[in-house]
Amino acid sequence: MIRPILQVSAAVGALALIPLTTGAMASVDTSSYRELDAFMDVYTRVKASYVDKVDDKTLIEGAIGGMLASLDPHSSYVDALAFDNLRLQTDGNYGGLGLSVTLEDGAVKVITPTEDTPAWRAGIKAGDYITHLDGKLIYGGTLDEAITQMRGAPGTRITLRIVRPGRDKPFDVALTRETIVQKAVKWEVQDGIGILNINTFSATTAADMRAGIAAIEKQLGSGLKGYVIDLRGNGGGLLNQAIEVSDAFLSHGEIVSQRGREKSDIERWYAESAIRGDLTRGLPLVVLVDAGTASASEIVAGALQDHHRALVLGEKTFGKGSVQTLLQLGPRTALRLTTARYYTPSGKSVQEGGIEPDLFVPQISDPDYKTRPVFREADLRRHLINETKVDNAVLEEDTQTDPRFAATPAELEKQRIKDFQLHYALQTIARIGAPTRVAVGGGAKAGGR
Repeated sequence: MIRPILQVSAAVGALALIPLTTGAMASVDTSSYRELDAFMDVYTRVKASYVDKVDDKTLIEGAIGGMLASLDPHSSYVDALAFDNLRLQTDGNYGGLGLSVTLEDGAVKVITPTEDTPAWRAGIKAGDYITHLDGKLIYGGTLDEAITQMRGAPGTRITLRIVRPGRDKPFDVALTRETIVQKAVKWEVQDGIGILNINTFSATTAADMRAGIAAIEKQLGSGLKGYVIDLRGNGGGLLNQAIEVSDAFLSHGEIVSQRGREKSDIERWYAESAIRGDLTRGLPLVVLVDAGTASASEIVAGALQDHHRALVLGEKTFGKGSVQTLLQLGPRTALRLTTARYYTPSGKSVQEGGIEPDLFVPQISDPDYKTRPVFREADLRRHLINETKVDNAVLEEDTQTDPRFAATPAELEKQRIKDFQLHYALQTIARIGAPTRVAVGGGAKAGGR
């Protein structure tokens, strides 16, 4: 079964493997092989004349990597080390720091720290650059080399040197590695409202979320006012899980469509109303998003927004509207290739532009929110171009202060508000939804956070 991957980087998401068939090779124009003459000329000259001896594996893997890097930021060659790292990430249990990272112009850049991990507790933020590990410069190395160095036995220590845009000087952060267990879904209850924090779209996400809904209903009964679906910092994962999660809140209609190279290459997925229906029985929903909400997360936010099933609140999302498929080449090597674009039910591509929230609410409880640059798909070199690009520059340049967001982090702290966006979402549900009686049944137990 083919399961496409929707993710931001090699450190996020899960594996989906299909064999590379000879049929796919047949579509290559045979005349293209004449262009390989230039490559072979360079290859033989490097082998014969480079100052140091270079083995064939280094040259071939370098050529493959360069070819894929010329396509888009998400296509790449997965060598044995990268393959093992992906498998390890899929297992969701490893010794490390809890960071999702990418490589940008030779520098390791943080996409997002995982909640309640050493990196998250130390205050490492999306957009930070890691330049040194234990005093050794890592600039210019590979992403997998950096990931391997940051992982290690729980209890061991490592020091990261961080360069944060907006700060004058780099600073060091000493961390102790822990066993990182990737919990796809966490849930809790506040003020009669269920909060579903979806951290990733792994193989168990939809099932874990349904268990969370059942547990919230069991705890609150007829006093349940609604749900907050927190997708902030969720970099994506499996397409089928994004579809299942969306389906849990929809009773009918299209969830997402996927379009390949040819105009006729279109696949659509719909809510299975006859099987599941809306598990929340029409209760108010607020979806929380930010610049770290990417790919599979954007599918969920876009589907619920287009069907007017949820109010999307927060900041514009990452804007990754492409699908990657992992084509297995050997026992421990694969090709991660961008194979399609996806579209929301209204026919909108989120590529570059992302999902615009219905209510823009900045995270003013974060002291760095005004000065820290935002990192999105459109900032990546060679990113795919949105075929129906919309220019929102005028809207984004509006610098007029909104009185609702004038409080400082210190003032919010005095009010015991540590997460302003979540606080605003809870207030919104309290305003728009009076308690509604729902039929409450049994369900699997889930742990609160």
